[in-house]
Amino acid sequence: MPVLRAAVLGSPVEHSLSPALHRAGYAALGLQGWEYDRHEVGVAHLPAFVGALDETWRGLSLTMPLKEAALALATDTSDVARLAAAANTLVRRDDGGWDATNTDVAGAVAALRPHLSGPVQRALVIGAGATARSCVLALAELGVTTLTVRARDTAKAADLLAWALDAGVGVRNGSVAAIDPWVTTRDDVVVSTVPPAAGDDVAATVPAAHAGVLLDVVYAGWPTPLARAAAAAGMTVVSGLELLVHQAAEQFRLFTGRPAPVEAMREAGLAALGGGA
Repeated sequence: MPVLRAAVLGSPVEHSLSPALHRAGYAALGLQGWEYDRHEVGVAHLPAFVGALDETWRGLSLTMPLKEAALALATDTSDVARLAAAANTLVRRDDGGWDATNTDVAGAVAALRPHLSGPVQRALVIGAGATARSCVLALAELGVTTLTVRARDTAKAADLLAWALDAGVGVRNGSVAAIDPWVTTRDDVVVSTVPPAAGDDVAATVPAAHAGVLLDVVYAGWPTPLARAAAAAGMTVVSGLELLVHQAAEQFRLFTGRPAPVEAMREAGLAALGGGA
């Protein structure tokens, strides 16, 4: 039987944990004849790279900056990827084409849900990029109706809020602010989508006391400055590794047709990070 292939594409991509997660899944289930690699691919070269793949390729994981560009390569696009305007997954079709979807949304839902003890109505999202859009969809699925968006560029924050209000996903009202000290601690969930370099600035805005849940999508260098500040304030803190593992688990299911061994994949991620998440 031919080897079945999958890979993560992006630029830069050498830091990606996806190979460790997917390979651990293959090993845990005893799947023979599967390979998962990483390839450095930029936006300009994505169509040619995907177009050259033969029928042994079953799926592609897409990281920055390819999540928007991948939509143009799809034969069909899932509703969630269309809403998010971003696809982190391409799945090979029987006719040789590709289905685009977004497993970041399902990953964020799965990462947050175990830590929510009651109804979720109010949320704060920090950042206004593609990851923030996916997280807004996840928050809406969890029941959020009131959304605050904070970002250095308040125009982008306003665009994200306007998109959320118009998307028909249940967000009915909200507000926009800069990266300043939080003026309310009423948010049930806070999701930070900013990169590690901005972590110190965001950490300095955390209030002295907060009873909510924080998801910091950063997974390396854990605990991050933001995670430490949030924990000190009394928040329940969720590592970005949880989002990464759960979105990869859904990709694994789509690529292989088998339920993902989530715990084995999580252990592999922790090991790859040196146990620091």
